[in-house]
Amino acid sequence: MNQIPVQDVTPKKSGKGKQNKENFDLYAKREHIYVKFYKGFFKNFRTISSAIMLLMFYGFSWIQWDGRQAVLFDLPNRQFHVFGMTFWPQDFMLLSWLLIILAFTLFFVTVFAGRLWCGYACPQFVWTWFFIWAERITEGDRNARMKLDRAPWSKDKVLRKSAKHALWLLIATTSAIAFVGYFTPIRELLPAVFSWNLGPWETWWLGFLAVATYGNAGWLREQVCIYMCPYARFQAVMFDQDTLIISYDENRGENRGKRKKNADYKADGLGDCIDCNACVHVCPVGIDIRDGLQYECVACGACVDVCDSMMDRMGYERGLVRYTTEHALEGNQTKLMRPRLIGYFACLMAMCIAFGYTILSRVPLEVDILRDRGQLYVENSQGKIENVYTLKIANKEQVDHKYELSILGLDGLEMVGEKVLLVKAGELLDHPIRLQIEPTYLERANYDIRFKVQAIDNEAILVEEENRFIGPAPRR
Repeated sequence: MNQIPVQDVTPKKSGKGKQNKENFDLYAKREHIYVKFYKGFFKNFRTISSAIMLLMFYGFSWIQWDGRQAVLFDLPNRQFHVFGMTFWPQDFMLLSWLLIILAFTLFFVTVFAGRLWCGYACPQFVWTWFFIWAERITEGDRNARMKLDRAPWSKDKVLRKSAKHALWLLIATTSAIAFVGYFTPIRELLPAVFSWNLGPWETWWLGFLAVATYGNAGWLREQVCIYMCPYARFQAVMFDQDTLIISYDENRGENRGKRKKNADYKADGLGDCIDCNACVHVCPVGIDIRDGLQYECVACGACVDVCDSMMDRMGYERGLVRYTTEHALEGNQTKLMRPRLIGYFACLMAMCIAFGYTILSRVPLEVDILRDRGQLYVENSQGKIENVYTLKIANKEQVDHKYELSILGLDGLEMVGEKVLLVKAGELLDHPIRLQIEPTYLERANYDIRFKVQAIDNEAILVEEENRFIGPAPRR
């Protein structure tokens, strides 16, 4: 392993007057983290938030809406159904807009209260806690797991390890099935899984997602957050002295030390921290919050809960480790209303209002007009000037509609062909159409015209598209 000599920050002179040097490894070896079971307010809050997310993830694909799966991303047909709305590839701008809104939401929450997303809603940590739960019920709590890992292989150890990994694989497999169920209808996918009648893409994604979930939540865990997640790296840029973060009150806690419950520890120069290391034992990323704010911290509140329980046992005031701000720790007043936070909130509200208006006023009809590029115009057997077009009509609703076609913008222009079209739910219909006109109506070579497509059963569904009608150049 590569090593470099680093000068000690507190140099000590040797007998020859030279400074001592230490060797530090460039790459830290991972130490397995044994998370201890605990109880507390923030754990209950995280359990509720995780349960809601898991319920949504596993349950939304089973909801039926107007005879079809409520949330289904139908890639072969390029249709994305979200409850009562159907989106097409042309609507991907709305997806970009939504992602920008989510990014600004993350920025706002981070400036206000740090990494709440990581601690209470990030899928990586929701599944990590899920896997830790499976580990605890099969191998026992922290001390039991440490003892089991140190013990030689035995029948009991094999059974416990096998049960843990079997439960991990079950969670990973069901997670993969639930995810793929948003792209292949879940009511078709599940029987196909049990009968092993899967297509190549379903097989690939089920296997990939199961292995990824098993590896990320079971084996890598905090390594994903520390080394793979970019949010851990740039979060500090958004923090300020009024950001709500988990902190250890050093002024109150130092000096640390063991003591009896009813001892006069103040007389011995000790602070409230009894140096029990409970905050380290419950931390899912294995840090010591007493060392100050660290980018590895995911703000899950585990150290807050366990420290409060220790303070209760000792009869001390809660809050030695708590959600607070740097200004509050220094004895100053926390500023809730600050320019950056107000700016994020204003931008977020403006985008949410505009996005909501766009969704609510969205017309579930897409119309594209393509002129025949093979020829500008033709003169038919009746002596009329004729242009040929192809209408692409996409019914974005989940019910069938009849649409009436009409032409505006040029007197004397006639439509040849069907003027009422039935387009089924989610269908993209190609309809050829011919427009013709007497040459006497044409005073120039081209005209701007409008194609009007109106749903017969719903006046609100109306689209007008512009195009051009081309004729011969007028004679002089």
